[in-house]
Amino acid sequence: MILTTLRQIVLDVNAAEDLDEILTMIVTRVKAALEVDVCSIYLNLPGSKRLTLMASEGLNPEAVRRVSLDLDEGLVGLVAVRAEPVNLSDASTHKRYKFIPETGEDRYHAFLGVPVLHRRRVLGVLVVQQAESREFEEEHVSFLLTLAVQLASAINSAEISVELKQKNRSPLQKDIFINGSPGAPGVGIGKAMVFFPATDLESVPDREATSPDEEIESFRNACEKVRQDMLTLKERMHELLPTEDRVLFDAYVLMLGSDSLVNGVTELIRQGHWAPGALRMTILDHARQFDAMEDGYLRERGADIRDLGRRLLDYLLEENSKRRDIPPNTIMVGREISAAQLAEVPVNRIAGLVCTTGTASSHVAILARALGIPAVMGASDFPVKNIDQKNLIVDGYMGRVYLQPSYAIRVEFERLASEEKALTEQLVAEAAKPAKTIDGVKIPVMVNSGLMAELVSSHTMMIDGIGLYRTEVPFMVRDQFPGESEQTEIYTEILRAFPNQPVTLRTLDIGGDKALSYFPIEEANPFLGYRGIRISLDHPEIFLTQLRAMLIANQTTGNLNILFPMISSLHELDEALALLERAKQELLEENILTPTPKVGAMIEVPSAVHLTRVLAERVDYLSVGTNDLVQYLLAVDRNNASVSELYDEYHPAVLSALEMIVEGARKAGKPVTICGEMASNPASALLLIGCGIDSLSVSMASLPRIKWVIRSFSREQARQLFRQARSFTDPNQIQALAEEALTDAGLGALVRAGMH
Repeated sequence: MILTTLRQIVLDVNAAEDLDEILTMIVTRVKAALEVDVCSIYLNLPGSKRLTLMASEGLNPEAVRRVSLDLDEGLVGLVAVRAEPVNLSDASTHKRYKFIPETGEDRYHAFLGVPVLHRRRVLGVLVVQQAESREFEEEHVSFLLTLAVQLASAINSAEISVELKQKNRSPLQKDIFINGSPGAPGVGIGKAMVFFPATDLESVPDREATSPDEEIESFRNACEKVRQDMLTLKERMHELLPTEDRVLFDAYVLMLGSDSLVNGVTELIRQGHWAPGALRMTILDHARQFDAMEDGYLRERGADIRDLGRRLLDYLLEENSKRRDIPPNTIMVGREISAAQLAEVPVNRIAGLVCTTGTASSHVAILARALGIPAVMGASDFPVKNIDQKNLIVDGYMGRVYLQPSYAIRVEFERLASEEKALTEQLVAEAAKPAKTIDGVKIPVMVNSGLMAELVSSHTMMIDGIGLYRTEVPFMVRDQFPGESEQTEIYTEILRAFPNQPVTLRTLDIGGDKALSYFPIEEANPFLGYRGIRISLDHPEIFLTQLRAMLIANQTTGNLNILFPMISSLHELDEALALLERAKQELLEENILTPTPKVGAMIEVPSAVHLTRVLAERVDYLSVGTNDLVQYLLAVDRNNASVSELYDEYHPAVLSALEMIVEGARKAGKPVTICGEMASNPASALLLIGCGIDSLSVSMASLPRIKWVIRSFSREQARQLFRQARSFTDPNQIQALAEEALTDAGLGALVRAGMH
């Protein structure tokens, strides 16, 4: 019974959008469920540094919002300070007991308080009390702890939502901001537009209906299409399913005709909600009613309701996409925005990007940096559902998003954005200058790319070649594997765009966070699973097609470099080289003569670090993919926001591995380039130069900045800095050392917003 009550409370709290409603619901339901005399909630209101009694069922109602305690005052404060439960049979005998006459709690002896924590911050304390002296049972403690964990996020989100809904905010009110992690540097100012997959009903944002009549018509059309789908499915299953199982399709048809569902959605549309949002509210409300039922069979019907909602949503969004326009200065917002979604939106319309999941090493963040779009990742507290069309400021340096920013904050960030634009224009004007150190050492700076659109002819004077072309991006924006002729056309275009410079095409690198909808891979741990060269070697029919296309494209230019990703053993490299040789021979048999390209192997797993010398002896060059190398060295999933603080490219183990790679390559007489994100970060790029890396491959947006760094130091200065960094054991010290060196050289604007 108690678990059923807990589940229902959590469902109802997550559905509520008003903080007062949530608090009242909790104290009322918990008091009844545990059959206690009192249930109260004290909240640590933002900026107050006190615990305020915000709701109570059992204490004097007049004390609510009037009584408050210091964070370490009384038994409630003891719970907050300890951040653990306090369970007392007679509270009045405890030395920390503090009697507050206004509450009328003197007649209650038993006390149980648990902290409500969110990301280590004490949001408040949940308390139950009873008149009779007794120690609460373990079941009660577990109940409150479980509830507190579930409620923390809801309370945090509700606080933000309440502030967002205040249309006339006082100038004295603090600006609302959400912390995430820096995804791509820069400042973005604009309006939010929520992006979400059609299958994720709960991600549908609140949005006003532009034309309620059209929205209602779209919804009714969707209902009719789903009804026809169900009838078709029932007919198709006639010979395969018994009569009792085919009744499910009749149930869907009945639901589509029910007044509570159809009228519920249409009424919400008439109230001003757009159809997908009205559908979300109605479907989830119905589903929650089934979720709370005792009967297992009826509880399962909640899943049927959600499935019906997703089917309706699919048709609604299909209709809606025909009318959707992406206005200028759009901030793309979502729980998880894919690289394909980002690639489909005109870059000149995007002012910034915010994801509640992922990290700076997520593929979409890498693409954002390549396109020069400020991004914040892992902003888990970001109220996606309530943010559509709201004004936002994205600070990609600090990893912070300002919601409905005040005039003062907006003016300050507009100044920073203006300074940043001026600096960028200055650096771009000088970007054609060679990347030579003060002592005359030329360090080629090439570009990473996956989109031809970002590599225009005007860039040829600025860059020393393409250090990494991600061939998987054209695969990701299609519905099927591109054929040989289509791939040849893509590769020919990129090779001809830079005829006098090397162009490195990395073979297909899917898996991990780069999925193809038409090549599904279901794995519990995808980053340690089926990806990169492993897939290519298992599917020679795909791999050979790609290799042939690359070789054919190289016929007239002769500037092709081929790069094999995620090599972890000599056997894998030998297999890949053998297939490349086979592709050459096949073309020769077809009388197609192709120049021999340079071939490289990516070093991105620890085993390859230890095999650097022998791998280098088999290829023409090595390319270090620091994004994966860091995650594998530190055992940190680079897409997991929960451990993003542990993902650190300045970790001493990373510098040690880079040193080993350079040493192994030198012994084999082969050059080493860095194509990972460390090369695009001005501070870490300085360390890479000092480590002895021969060339860098960076995002187009960061290229002028990296060339500025190279021109500002001598190679010997960089070497001394790297040696000093290697003596440190704390990654923060290493980062501070590199950033301080940039600041001392007058390059501080590269690591923070603004020029001052």
